[in-house]
Amino acid sequence: MTQTILPGPDCTTMAEVRAGVDQVDRELIALLVRRFAYMDAAARIKPERGHVRDEARKAQVIDNARAAARVAGLPDAVIAHLWDQLVEASIAYELDRFDAR
Repeated sequence: MTQTILPGPDCTTMAEVRAGVDQVDRELIALLVRRFAYMDAAARIKPERGHVRDEARKAQVIDNARAAARVAGLPDAVIAHLWDQLVEASIAYELDRFDAR
């Protein structure tokens, strides 16, 4: 039996909230699969290991996330922190993939 996932504002029980959060988490994982596929491509395309870490690009990605968070009404500092962790994890993954090639 498939459970109907309600939008957050329509939830009236913690079971509904948890079901929604679990669904969003599954969607986030699917998006991370897509994002990390780009890290695979970057590791394949970049000619040198030293090109994997790009601090200017990292700052740009975090600034983009911070600005999008502000527009969406989310706490931009929290989102910037999350994106910093995401970008660092992506860099570590890309370095592993670069070294594996």
